[in-house]
Amino acid sequence: MRWQGGRQSDNVEDLRGENDGAQGGPGQGGLGGLGGGGMVGPAFQLVRGGGISGIVILVVLFFGLKACGLDPMQFLLNGNLTPVQTQGQSQTQVSGAPSQQRNDEMTQFVKTILAETEDVWSGIFKANGATYTPPTMVLFSNQVRSACGFASSASGPFYCPGDRKVYIDLSFYNELANRFGASGDFAQAYVLAHEVGHHVQNLLGILPRVNQMRQSMNEADSNKLSVRVELQADCFAGIWGYYTNQKGIVEQGDLEEAINAAHQIGDDTLQKRAQGYVVPESFNHGTSAQRAEWFTRGYNSGKVDSCDTFNADI
Repeated sequence: MRWQGGRQSDNVEDLRGENDGAQGGPGQGGLGGLGGGGMVGPAFQLVRGGGISGIVILVVLFFGLKACGLDPMQFLLNGNLTPVQTQGQSQTQVSGAPSQQRNDEMTQFVKTILAETEDVWSGIFKANGATYTPPTMVLFSNQVRSACGFASSASGPFYCPGDRKVYIDLSFYNELANRFGASGDFAQAYVLAHEVGHHVQNLLGILPRVNQMRQSMNEADSNKLSVRVELQADCFAGIWGYYTNQKGIVEQGDLEEAINAAHQIGDDTLQKRAQGYVVPESFNHGTSAQRAEWFTRGYNSGKVDSCDTFNADI
């Protein structure tokens, strides 16, 4: 992937080194990228029923209202979430990070990938009469406090809808390569693009809607709908890949890296690796085949409407 020299995002908070000695409980509701390893708690428990069709309608409603000059956030957000900020969000906070961490190659890489997601989704939203408000990426080490609660590095990268931030400990990328067998810069970029995909879902009103619907769902149904949300984020990551490829910065073998990463973090593969057998009813991110399939769908089409996991036969 030819990422060097690209624009780097300023929507970054560098908190590495600030919470290394902190103690805290488990995370409370972020959206993780790893099956069984991401934080999926009270802020993201879903329900069944007619709400699925409503989720799909939200995507159309969002862009339709913007085209009419109305603010869809007034219609889509519930009382548990802070409205999207439109100003003052771009800032880099580096007070707690050692200087060598601030400018190392991996830091530059994730800032560049975040900027690529900003360009892609800003273009898609603009084409539909809307304005994309990018998330903030928080770099941390060991553990961090978010609006969704405390999280440790063991949780993996995650998105918190409560503060609209993507959290990542960059040491995760070593684990991705060494433990999960998913190396390569495009594999690393896919992970970040997946978490940004959750942010897109949040802006489209999908996450607020399913959050509002959560009270009547049992654990089994919650897991099933969680899979659909995660697979859509994979598909949105694929859309990012489609437009990145159009820019000519994707190299031979990059797509295979991302598909391999999606395969390696499927629920079935992770469970087989951890315990030697799978428990399908506990899946909450999707199987390896499903994750690879939905990323590929987005990558091949570049269209949001190709990512309708809520009406698909999964």
